[in-house]
Amino acid sequence: MSRVNLLPHEIKQGQRARRRTFVVLLGGVVLVVLIILYWVVQGFALQGVQDDIEAQNTTNQSLQRNIADLQQFEDLQTKAQSQQQLIGTAFAGELSYSGALVDVSRVIPSDTYLTSMTVTTGTAPTEEGATTTESTAGFVGTLTFSGSTLHFESLSTWLTRLEGVDGWANPWASTINQDSTTPGAFTFDTSVDLTTDALTERGRGAAGG
Repeated sequence: MSRVNLLPHEIKQGQRARRRTFVVLLGGVVLVVLIILYWVVQGFALQGVQDDIEAQNTTNQSLQRNIADLQQFEDLQTKAQSQQQLIGTAFAGELSYSGALVDVSRVIPSDTYLTSMTVTTGTAPTEEGATTTESTAGFVGTLTFSGSTLHFESLSTWLTRLEGVDGWANPWASTINQDSTTPGAFTFDTSVDLTTDALTERGRGAAGG
């Protein structure tokens, strides 16, 4: 059974035009919906990025506060190191004078006494009277003694015992004169070089850096 479309040609064209218009409108609506969905998805993604940025900023601020709190300890450490260096400089090459006196009392002969004792740090005299610096001679100073002895042999004993003291080296006598007031007695001027072993513990530590 066949059908015969008896509608006028103009009506049929109008129907086709309306169908095309509907399809175009439907496609436009679908496109708009897709655009809206894409915009929503991108909005969520952007919001997630912003949340991550805010979280990182919060973390950075917390770290900055921690760094600021720790800075005071770094400042204290720097100050302590500066003070330690200052103390090290102050005690560099320190000698124990009380220890030197004890050593003198231990080695001096019983018939010998001192009239003066002089400590010189930083240079060491030679037998010719010239001085050399610590860096070239290897010494940190000298001890010079003036005194009197009743016997010449005691002066030899004195010089020998001086060299036996730890940190003392190269004992020598610059002058020996017969005492005009006491028969058989002599006056003398003697010296001994000081090595780093004569320094105190903190004096050696400071010198060693």
